[in-house]
Amino acid sequence: MGWTWLDWALAIGGLAVITMVSRAFFMIPEQELPLPPWLRRGLKYAPLAALSAVVAPEIVMSQGALIVTWQDARLPAVLCAAGYYFWRRGILGTISVGMAVYLPLHILLGW
Repeated sequence: MGWTWLDWALAIGGLAVITMVSRAFFMIPEQELPLPPWLRRGLKYAPLAALSAVVAPEIVMSQGALIVTWQDARLPAVLCAAGYYFWRRGILGTISVGMAVYLPLHILLGW
């Protein structure tokens, strides 16, 4: 049995309400919600942790398995990009160096 227009409307409306409430949760109260100091310190690292959780598997895994060869263009690209970052501390340069190493190895050498 398929979905009717009412089913679709209820599903979309419900998802919209859930999205609005969850995104506006911290804007609803009149005053700032008190957070314990340990939680404030921990929240400083949340964006870095989330980014690491997304990027790290992309670097060390291919097709759901760990990389077993050094001939993967991502490995030298990451090493060069990390070296540039620790040398100059610039994000745009880090991305540029990483891509400048990755693209020739991946496209020209087929790594």
